[in-house]
Formats: sequence, structure tokens, C-alpha cells
Amino acid sequence: MMHKKDNLYLITIMIFAIIIMAVIDSYIQPGYLMKSIFKIFLFLIVPILYSMKNNNLSLAKLFHINSKNQIINSLILGLGVYGIIIGAYFILKNFIDLNNIQNILLDSLKVSKKNFIYVAIYISFINSLLEEFFFRGFVFLNLNKTMTRIKAYGISAFAFAIYHLAILSNWFNPILFMISMLGLFVGGLIFNWLNERNENLYNSWLVHMFANFAINTIGLMIYNII
Repeated sequence: MMHKKDNLYLITIMIFAIIIMAVIDSYIQPGYLMKSIFKIFLFLIVPILYSMKNNNLSLAKLFHINSKNQIINSLILGLGVYGIIIGAYFILKNFIDLNNIQNILLDSLKVSKKNFIYVAIYISFINSLLEEFFFRGFVFLNLNKTMTRIKAYGISAFAFAIYHLAILSNWFNPILFMISMLGLFVGGLIFNWLNERNENLYNSWLVHMFANFAINTIGLMIYNII
């Protein structure tokens, strides 16, 4: 059983991982491959190592499917999220500097038209799983055992939004940037809610995956691949 003292270690690991990734995104900018390796270590390996030393924390059950209905419902919700994001893009695209986004992706992550499809596949399936494992599985579902729901929800969703701050800070104008950060926070709350009942990752992972499908569809259009 989780104890309150475990929260301090868990939150410290969370803050440490977010700060390191912010430094990597903002200053080191090693390219997407190396960034992904760092992220796998911080968001997957470190939590696993910590869980091996802390008997109060279990991560294996995060991958246990409790009901087929949860998968079906999440797929339906994911399709809805896909449609909302694509619709929002067409409504707001005249306010987005698409060339700036391409330049940022090339300069900071070495992502271009040539390798975008490979990056998109990784983002959709692997990166979404890493983030759900870390922010929902490792952080939220464990904090939710020893904290009030409001605190557990707030800490995880806020961390999820702040993690993306360094990534998105130069992408949009200030208004769209704030809307994006608010959307990430609300999205984090929704992901927490999806996972809370079944205490596994599949609900939020599927929805997150479809959100990334939408973002990558927009990327394919930006690069004139489709």
C-alpha cells in the first residue's frame, strides 16, 4: 500500500524528469532520436527502477484489461477527439504560422518532410504510451491512492501541461499558446478520469493516440505529404 511519504519521492522524480526534458528541448536540442532515448529513460526506465525498490508501488497492473467495453468506449471517444482537433485546425489555421512550426521542428528536433512519417508513427504509438505510463500510470494512479482526488488530478494534469511548455513555447502566438496549455491541462484531467475507474492505461492511451493521429494528420498536410 502506498504511503504519504512515497508521494514525496514520486513527485520529486516527476519534477526531475520534467526539468531534464525541458533543458533537452530548450537548450541541448539533440534531435528527435536522442530526445526519445532520454525520454524513454526518464519516463519509463526510472519509474520501473523506482517501483522495483518500492514494494508499495506496482506498475504491472497498468496493462491489465478489465473490460472490452472500456476499449470500445475509448475508441469512440478517440474518434471524437480526432474530429475536434482536425476541425479546430481548419478553423484556426489562418492564425498559425505553419512555416515557423516547420523551421522549429527542423532546427530543434531535426524533423523534416523526409523523416516526418517515421516520427509520426513513433509519436502516435510509442510516445503517447510513454506519456500515459508516466503521467497517468506512475504519477496519477499512485498519488490518487494517498491524496485527495482534487490534488492527484491537479498535480498530474498540471505536470502534463507544463511538460509541453518548452516544446510549444515558440510554436504559436501568445493567445493560441495559452489555449494550447489550457487544452493540455483539461486533456490531462480527462485522461485521469478515463483511467481512474479501471486503473489501467488503455483508456487514456487510446484517446491520446487518436489525438496524436490528428496532430500528425495536420503535420502531413503542413508538409504537403497528403
